[in-house]
Amino acid sequence: MENGTKLDRGFTLWFTGLSGAGKTTVAEIVEHELRDRAGTVEVLDGDIVRTNLSKGLGFSREDRDTNVLRIGFVANLLTRNGVPVIVSAISPYKEARDQVRRDIGEDFIEIFVDCPVEVCAERDVKGLYAKAYSGEIPEFTGVSDPYDLPAAPELTLRTNEEEPADSARRVIAKLEELGYLEPAKEYGRRAS
Repeated sequence: MENGTKLDRGFTLWFTGLSGAGKTTVAEIVEHELRDRAGTVEVLDGDIVRTNLSKGLGFSREDRDTNVLRIGFVANLLTRNGVPVIVSAISPYKEARDQVRRDIGEDFIEIFVDCPVEVCAERDVKGLYAKAYSGEIPEFTGVSDPYDLPAAPELTLRTNEEEPADSARRVIAKLEELGYLEPAKEYGRRAS
């Protein structure tokens, strides 16, 4: 790893934030750029993983932690075998995220998708926030259940202040800065 280059290494981009913050939207843009530039990338989206790998889990703290740790286990396997991984999961509890960070090590890149709960609720096409505010959904992160803010994420995206393509550009720039991608001049035109 001379000169800080990690071009042949896997990594995990862990997008965390409230429901509706823009995690999946930004992650999809980053995924397309990584496929173009690195060839291989695996995506572990919280909603998809929950219906396959974590089927049957509820939304208690224990079940949420189990879900996050399962996602982290798969991400770690892929990362240590040289595969870039994108995780998009609310992962509300710092303790579980920190455990995944310890397991994956230096190739774990936490991206906090920071967006006020009011904006997330306005964006909510599924009506989950309305149900949570009315009490139909108990233990809803950001409403009736806590979200532990990341203490020191590698990157914070404020999706209420910037467009998804701009957020994605910042993620790609962070990967270049960390040595996982060669700098590319083409990216600014492509993601617009």
